[in-house]
Amino acid sequence: MPRDDLETGGAKSRAEAMDRPVPATPADNRAWGSDAIADVLRALDIPFIALNPGASYRGLHDSLVNRLGNTAPQMLVCLHEEHAVALAQGYYKASGRPIAAALHSNVGLMHGTMAIYNAWCDRVPVLVLGATGPVDAARRRPWIDWIHTAQDQGALIRHYTKWDAQPASIPAAREALLRAHQIMNSAPRGPVYVNLDAAIQEQALDSLPAPPDVSRYAAPAPAAPDPGLLARAVTLLSGATNPLILMGRTGRTTEAWEQRVRLAEALSARVATDLKLPATFPTDHPLHAAAPGTFAAPALQSAMREADVILALDWIDLGGTLRAAGAEEAGPRIIQVSPDQRLHNGWSFDHGGLPPADLNFDNEPDVVVAALLASLPAKPTAAPRPAAVAAPAAQGGTLTIPGLAASLRRNTEGRKITLIRIPLGWDGGLWHFNHPLDYLGQDGGGGIGSGPGMSVGAALALRESGRLPVAVLGDGDTMMGLSALWTAAHYRVPLLVIVSNNRSFFNDEVHQERVAKERGRPVENKWVGQAISDPDPDFAKLAESLGLLGVGPVEDEAALDAAIARAVAHVEAGGTALVDARVAPGYAPAMASALTREPRRD
Repeated sequence: MPRDDLETGGAKSRAEAMDRPVPATPADNRAWGSDAIADVLRALDIPFIALNPGASYRGLHDSLVNRLGNTAPQMLVCLHEEHAVALAQGYYKASGRPIAAALHSNVGLMHGTMAIYNAWCDRVPVLVLGATGPVDAARRRPWIDWIHTAQDQGALIRHYTKWDAQPASIPAAREALLRAHQIMNSAPRGPVYVNLDAAIQEQALDSLPAPPDVSRYAAPAPAAPDPGLLARAVTLLSGATNPLILMGRTGRTTEAWEQRVRLAEALSARVATDLKLPATFPTDHPLHAAAPGTFAAPALQSAMREADVILALDWIDLGGTLRAAGAEEAGPRIIQVSPDQRLHNGWSFDHGGLPPADLNFDNEPDVVVAALLASLPAKPTAAPRPAAVAAPAAQGGTLTIPGLAASLRRNTEGRKITLIRIPLGWDGGLWHFNHPLDYLGQDGGGGIGSGPGMSVGAALALRESGRLPVAVLGDGDTMMGLSALWTAAHYRVPLLVIVSNNRSFFNDEVHQERVAKERGRPVENKWVGQAISDPDPDFAKLAESLGLLGVGPVEDEAALDAAIARAVAHVEAGGTALVDARVAPGYAPAMASALTREPRRD
């Protein structure tokens, strides 16, 4: 991802003032293997390393503190390895700049696997640094080094990382880091893993090698589209009477955003976006065909069947989406633009269904969009977008997710908001996106527990952006990842978390209701084995115990207005806040329809 206007660095915030070490005064001039490794990390311009401490990389830890002064990169202490990787994923999604996560030996890697899978499915680069007890068995301490050493540690995650290595020397470790950085930043992007033997970290060196010239190991520039294929695409799109553009994984600079808008307007093409992904197109634009969703809404499925040409810009599961809409074979001509097949393997089916394609570009979408724009005749700009509608006044009665969204709008009016995450029950029509940073998408792998860690990472990246970072998280997601919020409090990361608390793993209630109806059994039992109640977790007190401002629980919009206003003031003063909003269970109609349309047959 290009870094231009999404680069959110700038003046240092209080995070950089935390965990300042005493300057080292070594008794001698000896150098160590981990010093050489740390120098490469600094040369690669890695600003942060999120980690849960572990003895397997104690050598590197010492070098980061006593050689580099815990800056560039700075360590970010996390309370679980999964949070460390999630934080790195969230940081990239908000900034376009990759950071590292360090995982302690095989046990830390096993903790971090779900978050690595999320980054893989989300096509987000994370430099995962691992470590192992000495591979040389003669150098292992009794017991602990044996249980924390694996024969092939990378095998645990090889199916969902782009590349891994376990270098056996300092020169090999330096090369592995350079190669890993190059690979993870090449499209399609994804996590990589470098496992550092504790013995080479703690190896004494006669002298330190000079830091590498990392500019000579940069990722390759995006490839230009084939001219013949491009000409055929221009002909097909120019002749289309009802084109549709599916905005999938695309670049997220404002330049790329504006090019996508101009392309849609030049073609008079309807556009669809996806809530699984960050904002890619203004959702209040007259050409936007339907409110974005996690699944294609009926209006979008209808638009797909009506289209004569579909331009798919790295759309997630294009084949499955076309099939669900009834537009797979006898429907529109398909122009597929995606380099994603370079990552597909036989273990993970995150690639989705195999789509038909009349034209197939193995390119990053931004490059093809720019080339199409240069080849198409200009057309008048589309009609102006409607003026923003003020949020409705607070309603009485039971709090709902639409009521939560309305309260958030009322109490953040006039501010630039980044919605880092939203819960599954959120309707895509509740909030319009008009900038790449208005919304950052889901986690990729669809697990639970990633939300808090990703929110901390994104908020860290957004500190100097002038934006208010807001994460609306489900209660199950929050409970699984709650301790990630300690990292935000410790490093003074401004962040507002609102728990959309329906006191249930409600997604599974929907599934159990569907099964009960199919089998003629009581739907009243759908809550059994799903409820998060009796006792109800007190999120406000839990947040306070981690150093946040905790507010709630609140159960109506008027009380939520006061709670959000108080929390926003706290965040704008530099704090981290959590509001527990007790909402009625329920999903947006499109989500409920998608989940219950057909029974699963696996």
